[in-house]
Amino acid sequence: MAAPKPHPAPAPAVGAPRPERRAPRRQLGEFLLEKGLINRDQLRVALTEQKQKNERLGKILVRLGLVSESVLRDVLAEMLRVESVDLSRVVPDADAVALLPEDIARRLRLLPVAFDPNTRVLTVAMSDTFDVVALDQVAALLGGNIEVRTLLASEAEIIAAIDGFYEHEFSLAAILQEIDAPEAAGGAPAHGADEVTQPLVRLVDALLADAVKRRASDIHLEPEDGFIRVRYRIDGVLRQVSTIHKKFWSPIVVRIKVMSGMDITETRAPQDGRISLNLGGRTVDFRVAAQPTIHGENVVLRILDRRAGIVPLEQLGLAEDQLTLLRMLMARPEGVILVTGPTGSGKTTTLYSILNDRNDESVNIMTLEDPVEYPFPMIRQTSLGDAVKLDFAGGIRSLMRQDPDIILVGEIRDEATAEMAFRAAMTGHQVYSTLHTNSALGAIPRLLDIGLRPGILAGNIIGIVAQRLVRRLCPDCRSPYAPGAIERRLLGIGDDTPLTLHQARGCERCQQQGYRGRLAIMEIVRFDRELDYALAEGRALGELRTIALAAGFRPLTEDGVRRVLAGDTSLEEVARVVDLTERALGVHA
Repeated sequence: MAAPKPHPAPAPAVGAPRPERRAPRRQLGEFLLEKGLINRDQLRVALTEQKQKNERLGKILVRLGLVSESVLRDVLAEMLRVESVDLSRVVPDADAVALLPEDIARRLRLLPVAFDPNTRVLTVAMSDTFDVVALDQVAALLGGNIEVRTLLASEAEIIAAIDGFYEHEFSLAAILQEIDAPEAAGGAPAHGADEVTQPLVRLVDALLADAVKRRASDIHLEPEDGFIRVRYRIDGVLRQVSTIHKKFWSPIVVRIKVMSGMDITETRAPQDGRISLNLGGRTVDFRVAAQPTIHGENVVLRILDRRAGIVPLEQLGLAEDQLTLLRMLMARPEGVILVTGPTGSGKTTTLYSILNDRNDESVNIMTLEDPVEYPFPMIRQTSLGDAVKLDFAGGIRSLMRQDPDIILVGEIRDEATAEMAFRAAMTGHQVYSTLHTNSALGAIPRLLDIGLRPGILAGNIIGIVAQRLVRRLCPDCRSPYAPGAIERRLLGIGDDTPLTLHQARGCERCQQQGYRGRLAIMEIVRFDRELDYALAEGRALGELRTIALAAGFRPLTEDGVRRVLAGDTSLEEVARVVDLTERALGVHA
């Protein structure tokens, strides 16, 4: 009988006695030799130097110029099986930096990176993540009620980061006050100053960190005649957060272009770029677009937070019958599933949730996206763009030679893409894609308009999902009230039925907005045999809708009403994204 596998030892609590550090299986020098990063002669020189100077081998190798700080950091992380971080791509959380005084950070050679107040976890970067003495001192300073998580970083990066992030204020309000001060009124800092010490550089970093912290999906930097307007899109609604004097606009744009890989000399043509940073202890990507306007270049940054972008299917907020219906569609072995809605309605999030649910080693999932927004393990993702000589139609043709089970096409834009997507479905593949239409059944005339025939659609469309995003009422301050006659009519509730609704009020936790977070309202059409026959015969959209309603189809308005009655959102918010005109006239189907 095989011996049972030993259970891993639990991690020691902060402040508790830690087990003695175990030496790695292999010495650093031998590990570097195996990787081909140094040769035997170089190792011999470094070991001789180590005997004379009594320093760590890694520090000697860097000082001799045999390996770089970043290479040494990554090699140590792999050898010790710990997580590493590149501090040159990190903007520390101001709340984390405030927890540890500068003298402690310098003495212990560590940098606070992120602090999560909900889990009470402080993430710190250290050059020696096994330094028990340093970790115990941090735990004692924090009072024992905060857990410490460690990341490996090079000592030089830590010292440079401490110099930059402790000597200067990194809150958005403080930096704006600094650049507006008389001493900053002369313009950009002197040539040759370190990047981190420049207030305008720190302003860009602080803007990105502040937007992520406030759960914004986009940052709008909009030049006007004499000032720059800064707005965040939070929960689907733009909010102005600041204004900046226009004389600072040029260095700000240059900084963003440098970070995103754009051409800083090009100001008269649109440009796109991408930024990847570690913010709050996690990787966040920004898709950057610059557009020339009469007042200068308008810059919009789309925030692609990997942690927020991938939502488990069960957490999409679907009703139980909707989730069951969606899983029925996903269980079909072949065919096309479309997710429709306007820009910003959460189509990509829903598709990623579906792929994440289907993703395991028994299924080959391949995607074509423009661009790839969230990388997935085990899923083969292809990003289309100017650098890749491939379009959606050609990409689908290429993917079909890769033996896929599931294909995701980012968007159906033209006849060629649509034909290839449906051809893939006809040959036994399950295809997911998005389409810009206002309703689920509205996808049918849209596909016919771009050139597909009803005979191709019938039997190949599994189902169509249409969705919108509405703001969720803040649970801490939502206010109950008794609805009036018009609201009862919109909800289809008679005057004799007791009814309590909720409305937005505003508190500190929701930044006085009355809403915090968003949820999806959906309609799902499943194409059964009767609907396929009607589609093949070319029947009008109204007839298709009647058949779908008879089979249990629930429109977007009905799902919105469900959310209002449940107290998740307000009737006013649903009316913002869904047309309730027919319900106001007494038509509820």
